[in-house]
Amino acid sequence: MCLALLVILLHCSSLKAREVFTINKVEIRADPSLQVPNGDALTILCIADISKSGNFMIEHHFTFFKDGRILSDITSLQNRTEYKIPAARFADTGEYVCMVKAKEKKKKSEVMLVKVTGLPKPKLTALKNMVTEGEELVLKCEVPEEAPPLTFTFQKLLTPGGPVTRTKKELEKNFTTIEIPVEPGDKILRFQCIASVYSAHGMQESAPSDVELVTVVEPFSTPALVIEPSLNVTEGDNVKLVCRVVVRNYDIEIIIQKDKVILNSTRGQNTLTYFTKVSMQDNGNYTCKVELGSVSKEKTVNMVVTELFSKPELIHSAKMIDEGDWLQLQCKVKGLLPVTKISIKTRYLGKDNLLNDSSSFITKAHVNNTATYICTAEINGIIKESDPVKINVYAPVSIPQLWIVPSVRDVILGRAIRFQCQSMYGTPPITYKFFRGNKTVNSSQIFNKLPAEFRDKPTEVGVEQYSCEASNHHSHIRKRSRELNITVIAPVGKVNLISVPKREVEDGKGISFRCYVETGSLPINFKLLKQNNRKPISEDTKMDTEVIWYKETWSKQDSGEYFCEASNPTNIVQRSDVISINVILASWQKVLIALFVLVIIVILGCGGCCWYLWKKRKAKHPSIEMSGSAGVTNSAGVKLEPRQNSDGQYYPGYMDDSENHMKATDENKAPVQKGTEPVYSEIRKANNDSGENRYSSTDSW
Repeated sequence: MCLALLVILLHCSSLKAREVFTINKVEIRADPSLQVPNGDALTILCIADISKSGNFMIEHHFTFFKDGRILSDITSLQNRTEYKIPAARFADTGEYVCMVKAKEKKKKSEVMLVKVTGLPKPKLTALKNMVTEGEELVLKCEVPEEAPPLTFTFQKLLTPGGPVTRTKKELEKNFTTIEIPVEPGDKILRFQCIASVYSAHGMQESAPSDVELVTVVEPFSTPALVIEPSLNVTEGDNVKLVCRVVVRNYDIEIIIQKDKVILNSTRGQNTLTYFTKVSMQDNGNYTCKVELGSVSKEKTVNMVVTELFSKPELIHSAKMIDEGDWLQLQCKVKGLLPVTKISIKTRYLGKDNLLNDSSSFITKAHVNNTATYICTAEINGIIKESDPVKINVYAPVSIPQLWIVPSVRDVILGRAIRFQCQSMYGTPPITYKFFRGNKTVNSSQIFNKLPAEFRDKPTEVGVEQYSCEASNHHSHIRKRSRELNITVIAPVGKVNLISVPKREVEDGKGISFRCYVETGSLPINFKLLKQNNRKPISEDTKMDTEVIWYKETWSKQDSGEYFCEASNPTNIVQRSDVISINVILASWQKVLIALFVLVIIVILGCGGCCWYLWKKRKAKHPSIEMSGSAGVTNSAGVKLEPRQNSDGQYYPGYMDDSENHMKATDENKAPVQKGTEPVYSEIRKANNDSGENRYSSTDSW
């Protein structure tokens, strides 16, 4: 029995070991299709194709992905499963993938792109159904079914220029709100909104929302502006402007203005009045403006003013009058009514001074009559004035004076000269002309009493004549100054220095220097100087371009470097190049030195020969030396000193042998000159002879 059970278990175990499978393919499908209208149901199917070695069950793990993110995990013994979306939205558009895992094996399907078309109709809500002009209206547009990001477009309908559109994006919400100002004149407002969405797979836009209606209430009416007695009036009429408005208990402000000038205003009232006596300046547009916060309404009317009389005209004889001529002014007025009052005045810095209450004025002109003139006329309380007229009275100019600044007698060629010209009398502006000879160099107009300035640069050496002329708006007078004579001088040019003879001169002889300049005005001052010596050797002032200096006797201390300086009344000093002068020995000095050297050489030669002969003769007869090896003793056995006899007395002619030996040695060391070569043979011979006669008798010295 036990054996049978064991066999059965072993058999089952072998069968289980043979459960082999493989995943052939994973397929993904979309039902009903790959493109689904927004709001419809969508089913994603995943099917696994698996081959098995037997009839055994396998547990399948299905994972659904959308755009790389996991949507769902499902475990089933079946080889297929599904992921259901009851109402597909645009957010469900994307790439889907299914993965099947069985035991240690897994496989993915291909990528399937599913598109959801369209968007749900958005819902538009106005937070208030009744608003006032100037108020901010809040609108809300939402798509509850969709996921952000969304773009909302609001439209204000039935406007004169077409729908007014505003767009707003929401990245994290599926709704948005905006504030829209209510404009004056709006009655019933109509709004709608549209939602749209953008993604990598395309763009979808919703249908417009339902229209939302909002009623607008006026805080006040459009004002009414009335001009009394009428819109067409005549100068001098009294006019009243009345502005009225219907108000709903608001603190409004009423303003009456002409162009940009405010004439009158009030607050908290519904009526405003403005009175005036009109003139031609009052002709134009008048506006009544009513304001409350950001709400403003206005009414404009045009008032036409008829001219009662024309602007007076001031007639004048001339605007520029010579002093002494007649100044005549006359005021003319054209109108339907007689002139009540007429006056002629002068005006200075905005202040008027009355000349006379008449239509004409005449006087003999003086410079004090230079002024701005006007005339005024009055009819029926309306005063008008003419255009201002500037009258200038000109006194004639005096003879101008011309001078140089600073004052100099001579000027240097090529340098600018500064001139000043002035007429002490005459009404500005004065025009000055500047002349060189008869040629006009320049001109200048001066508007005050200061002199005119001119500059000129002479180009030639000599005498230049300058003058100036003054004139103003006087009709006849033009005056010229006296001629101013200017001497133009040229500075010295390059300076040259030469010497004769050049560079070298014998001691005791003379030399000439020639210093000259290439250009320059006369007289010219010449200086001859030695380098490092500030005091001139010679100095001359010449009415010539050159000078010659001569010095008769030169010595050795005159050697050195010399240069020349030249200058003229321009005080500009020019210097020549430096030349070197070397004082050498005279010919007789050279001969004398040669003879002296020759004599010295002869004397030295003779002395050398005599010395040589004397030395040679002395070497042949040397002195006899006493022996120094054994001392001499007397009869008593006492050793005697050299030069002592047996009685101890010294010999007067006796020479110590040691001293004689030292002298001979020294003489042996010193060479004897024979001509210019040492002669050693004679010395050796003398030494030998001395050795042989060393112990000779002292009678030989």
